[in-house]
Amino acid sequence: MTQEATTPETSATPTGGRALVVFKIAVPILLLIGLGMWFHSRNRVNTDDAQVDGHLVPISSRVYGSVEKVLVTDNQPVKAGDVLVEVDPKDIQAKLDEAKAALLAAQAQVQMAQAESERAQVACQAAQGSDLAVARANVDAQKAAAEKARMDVQRMKPLAARQEISAQQFDAYRTQADVTDNQYKAAQARLASLDHEAQGRRLAVGAAAARLEAAKAQVAQAQAAVEALRLQKGYTRIIAPVDGVVTRKFVELGQTIQPGQSLMTLIPLHQTWITANFKETQLARMKPGQEAEVEVDMNGMVLKGHVDSIAGSTGSRMSLLPPENAVGNFVKVVQRIPVKIRVDESEMGKVILRPGMNVEVTVFVK
Repeated sequence: MTQEATTPETSATPTGGRALVVFKIAVPILLLIGLGMWFHSRNRVNTDDAQVDGHLVPISSRVYGSVEKVLVTDNQPVKAGDVLVEVDPKDIQAKLDEAKAALLAAQAQVQMAQAESERAQVACQAAQGSDLAVARANVDAQKAAAEKARMDVQRMKPLAARQEISAQQFDAYRTQADVTDNQYKAAQARLASLDHEAQGRRLAVGAAAARLEAAKAQVAQAQAAVEALRLQKGYTRIIAPVDGVVTRKFVELGQTIQPGQSLMTLIPLHQTWITANFKETQLARMKPGQEAEVEVDMNGMVLKGHVDSIAGSTGSRMSLLPPENAVGNFVKVVQRIPVKIRVDESEMGKVILRPGMNVEVTVFVK
């Protein structure tokens, strides 16, 4: 009986020993795994709230007109300088021809005003030339003759009073004095007339110069109108400003478009970046220049990159309706801050990143 009672205890001992051995082996293994995971993740921050971003280049019309040609389709790659749409230029060409005719007329007016100005200058120089000098000299001569005649009358007057000369001789002296005085006044009037004419010629020169400047201004205005219409004619060929892929094409053949009307959008796929929304608690050691890995959800490919910059505010603050926390029912929520990640140039050729694609980002914050 005693031997049978001890038999179960003896058989249970090996099972408990095996469990203890498994426990002693498993605990260090788990500790090593946990320690390895901690070492692996202690210098990494990760988020799956990340998307591909890129430039969306809107293509719009700068002129009014009817669409004559549409040279691209949706999802078509284009190069910078490729013609996307052509607008019928006939209306603008007619206005351009009219502006060119107005320019020629304005240039003819300039030539006429130039000739008139030259004639006015010649006439002014003639009016201020020899005739005016002769008139001044004549005034001086007549003045001297008049003074001499008056002095002769004064000298002859005592002689006539003593009857040393006859009355007829004295009257001749007085008549000569009156004649020379009148000639002096006539010379003065002639000089004044020539001075007035010269002043008028000078004013005519100024008026002709003003008309010439006005004509030149009209030429400049006409040239500006021609250049503006030439620009508008150039705008009838809508050209791709960058390399990219056509998307959201709204324009159709024969459609009448307005200035500023959106026609399509170009997406330069070679200029994409990653916007990763990290929690604010993950940014303590993050800074621009740190290495990063981008895992693309589409195919699981991992691309190398680096932190380009960190946004100046949280995403919720820059939303259309930012939250208001001035009420009493406040619940603290961990905010997310956008971080711009640039994929390295050597990695860009491995996969095409399209704006809006989901990716997972890991940043090494050593």
